[in-house]
Amino acid sequence: LWHLPRRYDDYSQLETINRLWYGQDVTVIGTIEKIEMREVRGGRMKLTEAVVSDGTGSLRVTWFNQPWIANKLKPGRGIVLSGKIDQYLGRLTMNSPEWEPLERHQLHTNRIVPVYPLTAGVSGKWLRRVIHSVVQRLAPRVPDPIPTGIRQSADLVPLSVALQQIHFPDDQDQLKKAQHRLAFGEMFMLQLGVLRQKQDWEQLVSEPLQVEDQWLDHFTSNLPYTLTKAQNGALDDIRKDMASSKPMNRLLQGDVGSGKTVVAAAAIGISAANKAQSAFMAPTSILADQHFQTLRELLPASAQIPEDSIRLLIGATPEAEKNEIRQGLEDGVIQVIIGTHALIEDPVNFKQLGLVIIDEQHRFGVEQRAALRDKGQNPNLLVMTATPIPRSLALTVFGDLDLTLLDEMPPGRQPVDTRVLLPRERSRAHVFVDSQIEKGKQAFIIYPLVEGSEKVQTKAAVDEHQTLQENVFPSYKVGLLHGRMRQEEKEQVMDAFRKGENEVLVSTSVVEVGMDIPNATVMLIEGANHFGLAQLHQFRGRVGRGDSQSYCLLIPDRDDDVENDRLTAMQATNDGFELADLDLEQRGPGDFLGTRQSGFAQLRTAQLTDIRLIEKARREAIRLFEEDPDLTKPEHEALAQELARFWSTEKGEIS
Repeated sequence: LWHLPRRYDDYSQLETINRLWYGQDVTVIGTIEKIEMREVRGGRMKLTEAVVSDGTGSLRVTWFNQPWIANKLKPGRGIVLSGKIDQYLGRLTMNSPEWEPLERHQLHTNRIVPVYPLTAGVSGKWLRRVIHSVVQRLAPRVPDPIPTGIRQSADLVPLSVALQQIHFPDDQDQLKKAQHRLAFGEMFMLQLGVLRQKQDWEQLVSEPLQVEDQWLDHFTSNLPYTLTKAQNGALDDIRKDMASSKPMNRLLQGDVGSGKTVVAAAAIGISAANKAQSAFMAPTSILADQHFQTLRELLPASAQIPEDSIRLLIGATPEAEKNEIRQGLEDGVIQVIIGTHALIEDPVNFKQLGLVIIDEQHRFGVEQRAALRDKGQNPNLLVMTATPIPRSLALTVFGDLDLTLLDEMPPGRQPVDTRVLLPRERSRAHVFVDSQIEKGKQAFIIYPLVEGSEKVQTKAAVDEHQTLQENVFPSYKVGLLHGRMRQEEKEQVMDAFRKGENEVLVSTSVVEVGMDIPNATVMLIEGANHFGLAQLHQFRGRVGRGDSQSYCLLIPDRDDDVENDRLTAMQATNDGFELADLDLEQRGPGDFLGTRQSGFAQLRTAQLTDIRLIEKARREAIRLFEEDPDLTKPEHEALAQELARFWSTEKGEIS
């Protein structure tokens, strides 16, 4: 029942032979005038040819390598043919059409015909017959878990009707209604699950963490810059959340360079002012180290947190230092810990964990986030992302979180000048990089792969690094950074680039998130067609962080109109949300989901781009939750069972 068609062939248009035209998808009913099988190409191909007439004209029909048809179909027999009208020597023909004897119920012709995903050894006709038998027998008996009131309000056909019509639709209108019912059902279950997660969180109790206005004034006046209106608004949201007896559960979403870290620093300060500890988890050691450096600069003056009570814990931290940090966290001497997944893998215990901050949280799984939260008594949770999330995903994938948007850039930031260059213009790009280095600036050069691959025809970082160092930039130092390097090596390379010892850094997508080098003004991306727009926008955000004009140069592997049209969207806008919507439309939700609720990508009929459907399902889910939040009413029993099946309750993920 749930092996749904991947597409449909519409053969519902019945036409007489004298009214056929080239290219038409059509059904013809006629009688076989003559039929014969002959061998062509030296016996390598068997051709079955028939002439079919219907009283208005005759049509030549051909089947390739199906000699048994000549034995089945004899002259004088009525036949139904469905397929595309072709042309041969000026005459209309049908090549390899679907066919059925006229006396039989039409399943493969003269209707909207479902086309199913197949496995080896299974024919489409056989599978269609089997599914038709199952649908006729079982679909009418399928109960509908969606309550009658919601079906009426949302104008939905019953599930039993939808299952019959999705497989064997009577017409296009019935097919649309069936598709809408199944898509709504999935989105409705998804929204109920998200709302339940939100409800469960709101029932938790946490210690209120409050600060006076004077504390906030002291914090902001000791920053090296003035906060934007958006940053002040975000601080208000966070301050209210943390002062509540319910734990904060907030997503702080801001485009690259919008100043999320200073907002996080304020949250850490509020926690410390209440004698509570903070844990800040980043997806990579490079990013964790960068946050560590930034917070060590900001927090002592603005939040009066001693520098030595702000520590870094990553996989490469020496064992003796790890032990010292663990002890300091248990004793409460360390107030702020920044790290990677080492924070949850290590036997780390806190004296009083009041705040958990997770950066780029779509890179962490549900279990990892839960493990960090479990180290405290319902600590406040602040999730940060620089990946602009389209509204449709904010209402679904991230629908259990309260949303704060940093939609304003700090003053003085200039938009990055973005250009798409063809592969043959590569030398121009290298000359431009050279000119920027002569002005004392630095450049990133990004490659899709670490090393060359036979499967993917594109340039790779390790191979190209040597070429660039020896042949293109022999007078400069070219660093190399990729994910397979040991942590100490990565840190040395990053440190050298940060200090200006390397003028060029060749890297893979390791630099996508968070690296802050104000002196870098060029981001050159090779094989740009291998990256999504949201990811390219993240790369672009690595430059333009100082006062100088910065540039992003995109070089695709080849001159491909379709791919290059996609890349030119990067030239047209610096708005991450606009690009995120485009990315979602063109590439699907994969780039946004990461490890969060991977099942969202497995929806059968609903699309995460369908904002109208999402909002409709959300409205109905909220209405139902207000009426019966625990789904305990007798009329909601089937819905409660379906919701439990749809969501894996243990992990909070779609099953």
